[in-house]
Amino acid sequence: MSDHEPKSLSPQQAWQLIQDDPQAVLVDIRSTMEFLFVGHPTGAVHVAWIDEPDWTINPHFTTEIRKLLLGGAVCTEGAECAPVILICRSGKRSHEAGKVLLENGLTTVFHIDEGFEGERDEHHHRGTLGGWRFRGLPWEQC
Repeated sequence: MSDHEPKSLSPQQAWQLIQDDPQAVLVDIRSTMEFLFVGHPTGAVHVAWIDEPDWTINPHFTTEIRKLLLGGAVCTEGAECAPVILICRSGKRSHEAGKVLLENGLTTVFHIDEGFEGERDEHHHRGTLGGWRFRGLPWEQC
């Protein structure tokens, strides 16, 4: 992992990290509509990277993540921050958002490479090739 690239985790590796490190924070960065209606990992905190109605990058994204860390998952001067694990639909947005967090001084940033739904299959369907749900990990929806 370079200084400005988040480390990739499989959904199973992310789940294990969450189990092993009580300070780890799982952040679902998809839009509000995706988070609510498609479903999300159980226990994930929602901070949208890009959201309706304008579909622009959230200018407060890093600040919102820092607030999560100060809310119990401490990030102290001279020490590594608590692990921040990002998840989106297929791993692309979480990778980009992770790079921004690293560029802004967070030190322990991961992204789930398969996302929540995984890549599209030959029929353009998601959820059949990989992703959090496909791997049988805990999730919920509204």
